[in-house]
Amino acid sequence: MSKIRILIADNHVVVREGLRALIHREPDMEVVGEAGDGQETLKQAKKLRPDIVLLDISMPRLSGLDVIERIRAAVETARIVILSMYKNEPYIHQALASGAMGYVLKHSSSSEVIMAIREVSQGKYFLTPQINAKLIVRYFKNKRPAPVFGKYDLLSDREQQVFRLIVEGNTTAEIATLLGISPKTIEKHRSNLMVKLDLPNIVALVKYAISIGIIDTTND
Repeated sequence: MSKIRILIADNHVVVREGLRALIHREPDMEVVGEAGDGQETLKQAKKLRPDIVLLDISMPRLSGLDVIERIRAAVETARIVILSMYKNEPYIHQALASGAMGYVLKHSSSSEVIMAIREVSQGKYFLTPQINAKLIVRYFKNKRPAPVFGKYDLLSDREQQVFRLIVEGNTTAEIATLLGISPKTIEKHRSNLMVKLDLPNIVALVKYAISIGIIDTTND
């Protein structure tokens, strides 16, 4: 019987070590690789072609949300389980809409994490019971989440990527490298999103990101 091959992606070493030890105890699972940032996660997924990517949302050099679609496009057989401290409705909606099939909170029990991996590996959805049941029903009933961010929904997919990378503290040059486009194009996206959001400066942008849950002020 072949084992479920798992790639662990989290920017905290202690979290990766704990997950590796947890998975190692399961006879039908094996950890084939680890990654500490979004870019490395995508690289390892392409190289290792895991069955499951256990993915944190909050990571440097591309967030988990930005990585999901790229992994799904590069490795069609890979299935994504989000493991995060964030239970904000916008995060859950975006993760599901991007192609994640599992969403588990970091303070969940170890048995819940293992259950999520098994369920998702069989092509089933798994969402932690601690997430509001009505939220889950509404998402799958409507298939597409209702707007929750207001003006944020006016941004294009690329502008949303740039938005997240800006508030994570990346410079224009760093964002250009991460997204593979020119700094001039990044500046254009930055200008456009500031106009659409009607925000005067980066400080206001960060405050807005906090208000809609893009930035969580608690420790990850």
